[in-house]
Amino acid sequence: MFDNLCKFLAESFSEDYAAWLLGRPIKLTKLSPTELSLEPIRADSLILEQSEDLVLHLEFQTEPDPTMGFRMLDYRVRVYRRFPQKTMHQFVIYLKRSNNDLVYQDSFRVGETLHRYQAIRLWEQPSEVFLQSPGLLPLAVLTQTSDPALKLREVATVLDQIEDNRVKANLMAATSVFGGILLAPDIIKTILRSEIMQESAVYQEILREGEQRGLLKGKLEGKLETIPLLKKLGLTIAEIAKELDIDVELVNRFVANQNN
Repeated sequence: MFDNLCKFLAESFSEDYAAWLLGRPIKLTKLSPTELSLEPIRADSLILEQSEDLVLHLEFQTEPDPTMGFRMLDYRVRVYRRFPQKTMHQFVIYLKRSNNDLVYQDSFRVGETLHRYQAIRLWEQPSEVFLQSPGLLPLAVLTQTSDPALKLREVATVLDQIEDNRVKANLMAATSVFGGILLAPDIIKTILRSEIMQESAVYQEILREGEQRGLLKGKLEGKLETIPLLKKLGLTIAEIAKELDIDVELVNRFVANQNN
């Protein structure tokens, strides 16, 4: 779900991400990985945006990945083969705090070839710019703070000022999911309004993923795997059972087992 959320935000608010990472709000359009493929490419977390003269490559990571350096070089070469005239900017954005040395890696060397990219650790980033741009709001709770709950309240205040209800619902749902990296669902629910989030495309995507998991893994197992995401959106046990059309006691047992 984090991969889908990051793609949704970067594609829906590309100018916000360009302004943050490149210093100017460039109008970008989605570049499909299929345009670069000579062989299968890992596209689940790959975000490519392009303008007339540049390509912006984003990778959002919750955990360190020892293959990241090679992947960044691989994507750079693929883009060069397809668009040799375009400048390419590559960023790996780490969402979850880690002391692993891999989150500080920003280059890859093989033989005499050295490739560099940029690594951003959200927990080291000041919050101000994230609170000023709608597309960055959901990530603000993961930025530099000693009190994530207080930061989430700041985000909620800004979200309440957004007049477009569809945009507000989507950003609030995304904020809730990212907030779940640091905060318990009960705390998130006291700050964000779950009834608004249930109107969002993000919420519907979570339900759709649950249905797909059900088809792939067996209907009940797939639905159960959706419960933690719905909890992050602040739904009660009864609301989750109703949405997934399963027994309340079954949801209770699943949540209790997750907490043990």
